[in-house]
Amino acid sequence: MLTNQASINESKSGSGQAPTNKPNKQRRALIGGALAALLSSPRRVKAERNDGKPNDPFILLLKGVYQPVPAGHGPADNLGLSTVNLSDGSYSRTLIYPVFGIPESTDQDRLLGSFYVQFTGNLCAYDLPGGAIAMQFLDVPPPLSNPNALGYNNFSTIAHPDGMGGQYLEGTFELTILEATGIYKAFAGGHNHMVDRLHQLPLGAGFDEFCFCNISQYQFP
Repeated sequence: MLTNQASINESKSGSGQAPTNKPNKQRRALIGGALAALLSSPRRVKAERNDGKPNDPFILLLKGVYQPVPAGHGPADNLGLSTVNLSDGSYSRTLIYPVFGIPESTDQDRLLGSFYVQFTGNLCAYDLPGGAIAMQFLDVPPPLSNPNALGYNNFSTIAHPDGMGGQYLEGTFELTILEATGIYKAFAGGHNHMVDRLHQLPLGAGFDEFCFCNISQYQFP
């Protein structure tokens, strides 16, 4: 998601702001449109389950200012994952909120877990109730071979100023699920479609995430 962006790599370690858990009017306004886009797949979407297990698909929101995870300070058990090393100093962390398809989605303002991502790599992990998921971002398509792919598996080359010295970066990303534990085991080998609106804060203050994740057992071709 954040690879191949020089400005992001230069600024990612400068964040000193703490994420907020307060309800956000902008978040509520955008959820409806984002859900319509994420659920417009030709694959039939099942009603939400009530047995404590996640839907296929389920949708999460990544929201909050990224904080660096210093080397040696990742989760003590690495979330039980073997394909990522969350204590190697290459990850940053933000917050996860429920949107659709898991029991906690009945309260969309409830903090659900933590999202870990490499700003200079292609790995990430989700720390969720009942288990964890590790993923890998797919490669960015060469722009010369597909000039219409700008913003696909990467941020668009067009940034949107926020009027305060920062800017918004927008794009979509495709990820392969490398492994999954606990109640998410069936999603190993599946797919994640991200719709991202990343706010690059002014004065090198870091990045404020707002990203919907459509996670399914579907294997991306």
